[in-house]
Amino acid sequence: MLNILFEDEYLVIIDKPAGLLVHRTRQAFGESDCALQFLRDQIGSWVSPVHRLDRATSGILLFAKQEEILPALKNQFMDRSVQKSYLTIARGIPQEKTGLIDHPLHSERSGKLQEAQTSFSVVAQSEIPYNSTGRYPTSRYSLLKIDLHTGRTHQIRRHLAHIRHYIIGDKKHGDNKQNIFFENQFGLKNLLLHAYHLEFKHPVTTEILNLTCPIPVHFHSIMQELGWQSDEILKDRI
Repeated sequence: MLNILFEDEYLVIIDKPAGLLVHRTRQAFGESDCALQFLRDQIGSWVSPVHRLDRATSGILLFAKQEEILPALKNQFMDRSVQKSYLTIARGIPQEKTGLIDHPLHSERSGKLQEAQTSFSVVAQSEIPYNSTGRYPTSRYSLLKIDLHTGRTHQIRRHLAHIRHYIIGDKKHGDNKQNIFFENQFGLKNLLLHAYHLEFKHPVTTEILNLTCPIPVHFHSIMQELGWQSDEILKDRI
């Protein structure tokens, strides 16, 4: 059963679990489990995803329940009027507490270079008494709030890899030593990237919808291991 964060006759917004496809893809041919089909079965209605989340990413996901409103919703994403924020745990602590990563990325489909901008801010930082890489007696990590200005494939993961603050649990763009350490030390098997906040204009009522998505158990567990109280952080710092 999917956790529904908001629903009316036009829209439905869910909390997508990590590891669940948004919809079936050629790469996952033969797999039947996807958020699209689960949601259609759960609410007994036609739905279509307005945007996408990586399979490994958890969090807030918007669906249209009527095909006629899809263009208006997608236009909001294209003209960058939608506010999308993510939380992630990354290796190291950026020198600047806030910053903009303005680094073009090659399209994973066409190979063409595309503009890409990602803002980040350090929400919390931690140093733990473990040698995770074999180089230092302690290891440092940061909880980052991420705001997307463009929507390229794996943009957050690729941009944080570009500045060498790899997302923990990222097996494609991350730091393998860190991933192994977190799996062996804390039992982590997930990517620590969560779509936390979404703000946009309702295409019919014109109401501004402002929603947040609960932090999943695996993310909350690692926050505790790093000495961060999620309730306090989300209330006071985000």
